[in-house]
Amino acid sequence: MEPFFLSSLLFIFLFFFTFSSAQMLGFVSLDCGGDKNFTDEIGLNWTSDDRIAYGEISAISVANETRKQYTTLRNFPADSRKYCYTLDVVSRTRYLLRATFLYGNFDNNNVYPKFDISIGATQWSTIVISDANTIEVREIIFLASSSTVSVCLSNATTGKPFISTLELRQFNGSVYFSFYEEHFYLSVSARINFGAETDEAIRYPDDPFDRIWESDSVKKANYLVDVADGTEKISTSVSIDVNRDEMPPEKVMQTAVVGTNGSLTYRLNLDGFPGIGRAYSYLAEIEDFPRNESRKFRLVLPGQADISKAVVNIEENALGKYRVYEPGFNNISLPFVMSFKLGKTADSSRGPLLNAMEINKYLEKNDGSPDGEAISSVISQYSSKDWANEGGDPCLPVPWSWILCSSDQQPRIVSVLLSGKNLTGDIPLDITKLTGLVELWLDGNMLTGPIPDFTGCTDLKIIHLENNHLAGVLPASLGNLPNLRELYVQNNMLSGTVPSEILSKNLVLNYSGNNDLHKGSRKKDQLYVIIGSAAGATILLLATIVSCLFMHKGKKKYYDQDHLISLATQNPESKSDGHAEVAHCFTFSEIKNYTNNFEKKIGSGGFGVVYYGKQTNGKEIAVKVLTSNTYQGKIEFSNEVSLLSRIHHRNLVQLLGYCREEGNSMLIYEFMHNGTLKEHLYGPLTHGRSINWIQRLEIAEDSAKGIEYLHTGCVPAVIHRDLKSSNILLDRHMRAKVSDFGLSKLNVDGVSHVSSIVRGTVGYLDPEYYISQQLTDKSDIYSFGVILLELISGQEAISNDSFGANCRNIVQWAKLHIESGDIQGIIDPALRDDYDLQSMWKIAEKALMCVQPHGHMRPSISEVVKEVQDAIAIEREVESVSDEMTRNSVHSSINMGSMDLAATENYLAIDDSIARPTAR
Repeated sequence: MEPFFLSSLLFIFLFFFTFSSAQMLGFVSLDCGGDKNFTDEIGLNWTSDDRIAYGEISAISVANETRKQYTTLRNFPADSRKYCYTLDVVSRTRYLLRATFLYGNFDNNNVYPKFDISIGATQWSTIVISDANTIEVREIIFLASSSTVSVCLSNATTGKPFISTLELRQFNGSVYFSFYEEHFYLSVSARINFGAETDEAIRYPDDPFDRIWESDSVKKANYLVDVADGTEKISTSVSIDVNRDEMPPEKVMQTAVVGTNGSLTYRLNLDGFPGIGRAYSYLAEIEDFPRNESRKFRLVLPGQADISKAVVNIEENALGKYRVYEPGFNNISLPFVMSFKLGKTADSSRGPLLNAMEINKYLEKNDGSPDGEAISSVISQYSSKDWANEGGDPCLPVPWSWILCSSDQQPRIVSVLLSGKNLTGDIPLDITKLTGLVELWLDGNMLTGPIPDFTGCTDLKIIHLENNHLAGVLPASLGNLPNLRELYVQNNMLSGTVPSEILSKNLVLNYSGNNDLHKGSRKKDQLYVIIGSAAGATILLLATIVSCLFMHKGKKKYYDQDHLISLATQNPESKSDGHAEVAHCFTFSEIKNYTNNFEKKIGSGGFGVVYYGKQTNGKEIAVKVLTSNTYQGKIEFSNEVSLLSRIHHRNLVQLLGYCREEGNSMLIYEFMHNGTLKEHLYGPLTHGRSINWIQRLEIAEDSAKGIEYLHTGCVPAVIHRDLKSSNILLDRHMRAKVSDFGLSKLNVDGVSHVSSIVRGTVGYLDPEYYISQQLTDKSDIYSFGVILLELISGQEAISNDSFGANCRNIVQWAKLHIESGDIQGIIDPALRDDYDLQSMWKIAEKALMCVQPHGHMRPSISEVVKEVQDAIAIEREVESVSDEMTRNSVHSSINMGSMDLAATENYLAIDDSIARPTAR
């Protein structure tokens, strides 16, 4: 049965409605899962997406949410495909696109979904549901480059992808014009109405473009906090001239906050940052005061001294009172947690004023696969087929279900898999334009006509055209394809002679069932042998272990047959090249010699003792002697040998070999000169010289990359199960490597968890795993979150003394401080303020996400790696600015135009002149 794909009906025939008087041209509001069209209480016309034949409709009920569009949703399977809405737009026109998501426990599982949303080929955002009753909103501003835009859901990590509403709002003229709009989208991070009289957001009809202006009265964690004393709200009923570039709504501009004590200060989270963005304030002088008084102020951003040079005089810049002035930056580097201040100048009699603010992040467009046009032409003749209408880019963010793509930034199509799809007519000639094609499967259809010339597809290895009605000759040009290894054309209507160019190639060829196709001469000295790589690797591993165990005369057989087989048949894949490697088998006499008869003990634990050693070639080693001779001890020993024989990564401690002789079980590792992370944070290696913050971040990055390899680079994936600061070792250059795999488990593909007796270390142990005894990769994430908190605080995971009367563990203690905004209360005093607060906040908040009580609420390790790298980038940027200031002995001028789309995120170089503070 043909799979149930998102098809042509997924396009949403977005007709531009002409509403009588209630709604602007270019508004489309899709009620996802709704059963009929309706007009809501504010005059927006909602259209049901009931013509979509895919996904499931779910009814939900959420307390205090009565809007009809939030009583249903549409959800899709949690599979490897993407599910797209294709919206009609007017090319070269700017739009606001808004998607909303209200979970409402529609699946009755309380498994909070996590999935991706993309616009065209560009990854837009990851939707992480953390509250069943809270609406997640994503907005993006874009310049349409064609007549349609695709919005796709994909990559479900937990739960099912779903969507509540999808809204499109057309802008007029030059509203939101950007110099970079050909290459970047504007992802909306904050749009705030200061001085709002209620908690309600302002939108249509007060805003003719239906932007949503959030009230500054709404309090969220770290959202508009640190409000300065003397901050007061003011308002006016006088009409405001808002006819400027972005045309903010008059109702928003009629309210403001003023700093009666001379300053306004705030701190807010910026979703999607750090990064490069566009930040604008909307100002209007709405307070009457005598002519001999004035209001002048400066914007101050920490670490960006150049900004504070510009003085704002609203009335002067706007050419009068009650008129909008829009100062801002088209190209500015902003942190995740942005603290800002407006401070009055010395010659000003009035404190600063702020009406509204809007901050957007530049999101680089991905143009998608260069094969998009060719493959669209291929499927155009099959528009009635479900598989031909999956929507979006053929490769990004995930490929269509019947193709495979390369991993390039702009991926090429490498496989077309259309076996048994009832294809008729000739083979589409545009398939030959897929120059990166490696495999072509068109077998089992009703194709007619000749086989086209594939000369341009030089990477083709496999061609399946069997069981069709193809006619004509077998093209000799197929024999000129340099990489062709399999050619199946049997059971067609081909005629003539098999070309010598094909017969002379080393390939698997089947042309039987073509009554008029005859064989020519063929070489007889070709031998074809296919060996299964997994079986071959297993045999290699088994043979190596056997030879090691029995190569010495009279050696005792320490493994029985069953144990030997179980060790040898662990998945032996190792490096990315797929070759199996086996750890070296050392003799006991060799180990005694290397360690000078076990002279120098360098560590110990529940497993046993670690000794220092040096091989005859000068290579330093660490020898772990396991003291446990129990069944569990033997299992852990075998587990570590098996795992570390097949996994190799620069951030995993390298297993050099093992020894099991004369009742001893020993593991031999590379020697790590700087001990464990634990020793450097609160152990004997501190000695008043604690590692600094940038070193701690680099250690976190190294460790996370090692775990990322275990989770995503191994097949099957590996769950470490005992991550802790004492299992993170540091080499002579202070680079970190993860160690100790005795408790690790293989995570079998297709299985959501591994049922397991709970093992691990108190303080790092995932509470969900402890309760359910179901191990997942998110158990490692919890442990790594604890390590991040250790890096921030320099505190142990468990302590009876350090965390106060009500806390024994670092998670409870840190959570109390971070969620109340008191991050200073957990920062290690040994860091001596030598850090950037923005990077500290970033790691603290990511750590809290890692230690969420439920695994599905935790990020993946790849997300953690990205956040740590962003924090490092923040520190290095601050460091480079500090170095420049030191060299010049003055505060260097930070040019906002070069901060730095090119350096920070590989963006295009931007002309300095257009990126300085600008009043549009």
